[in-house]
Amino acid sequence: MSKKTLKIGMLGFGSMGKTHTFVINNLPFFYPSLDFSAEIAGVCTTTMEKSRRVCDEYGIKIATTNEDELINSPDIDIIDVCTPNILHFDTIMKALDAGKHIYCEKPLCITYEQAKIAADKAREKGVTCGVVFHNRHMAPLTRAKQLIGEGRLGRILSFHAVYYHSSCADPAKKAGWKQNKDICGGGVLFDLGSHVLDTVTYLCGDIESVMGMEQIAYPTRLGMNGEMWQTNADEAFYMLCRLPEGGCGTVIASKVHTGTNDDLAIEVYGERGALKYSLMDPNWLYFYDNTTPDTPIGGERGFTRIECVGRYEAPGGVFPSPKAPAGWLRAHVTSYMKFLSAVHLGEKFSPDFEDGATVQRIMEAAYRSAELGRFVDVGDVR
Repeated sequence: MSKKTLKIGMLGFGSMGKTHTFVINNLPFFYPSLDFSAEIAGVCTTTMEKSRRVCDEYGIKIATTNEDELINSPDIDIIDVCTPNILHFDTIMKALDAGKHIYCEKPLCITYEQAKIAADKAREKGVTCGVVFHNRHMAPLTRAKQLIGEGRLGRILSFHAVYYHSSCADPAKKAGWKQNKDICGGGVLFDLGSHVLDTVTYLCGDIESVMGMEQIAYPTRLGMNGEMWQTNADEAFYMLCRLPEGGCGTVIASKVHTGTNDDLAIEVYGERGALKYSLMDPNWLYFYDNTTPDTPIGGERGFTRIECVGRYEAPGGVFPSPKAPAGWLRAHVTSYMKFLSAVHLGEKFSPDFEDGATVQRIMEAAYRSAELGRFVDVGDVR
């Protein structure tokens, strides 16, 4: 009996479109026993020259500059949205009207109102929709979620989560589209902050209220066209957060942290234990068990380094070896596999559009707080 092939329409082909294509083309290496297969059946970019080149290089059949051609095609099962943020909402609504499953890059939309409409409609349509918050699929964060779910941390008292890049630290470097609010819809809070906030809510639960402060380190810099340009979006964003049960924490997203690369990290402190994780040290989760007996000299108290490396639940962990070091791409592979499996089985995927809307709501509250100069309740954003 032949496997069902899920056919994907890829919208946009920048770095993330290329990443998703790598994942789809190499999925059988990582998950050889799946009872379905997937292929990218068509790609849409802004020019036919680029679309045809992508098709030639990656073996894709349909090249187009009109996303409706893929959205309305009866041969396409899934729409993969890798376009700039301001385009997401209209594309999502058309794809939902066409009954397509959707895999959308973060952030889901540029306002909470848009995100809620999209989430509500996705639920009504009964299709599988997901947001690419792939970091939660890192093996150490999966293990962290398990430990928290088992009650090993107890009530969460505090957390500290950061995502640092240095891509805006050089004022002589030209701005990209993700630094332009007219295209991105926001600044670093949308780009990196959405990942941090998904990680926090994944591990710690709902955020009740926030206090935000944005920073533009370089008010003028070279624009995308090489001419001097007025920076119009936050280059760093700082947040204080309150949890419903009294826990407090901080979130920082920044592209002006000199010397950093892709530095996502989180620390969570509870009554019974604590966790630490860093994307730059991705093979390990650090766990402190506060219930372990202590003695004046010795005892077993202290952070334990848990090796997570390439260990994923079945049917993962086959290729490369479970002992192989972890990597950024591996989390994308797991994320996309779980999404495709949900589509194949007619199940929900997590993180879904409702999760995306939750993150959108927190970010909107943070921007509102930065403007008002006070704490804002996330529930007040409607």
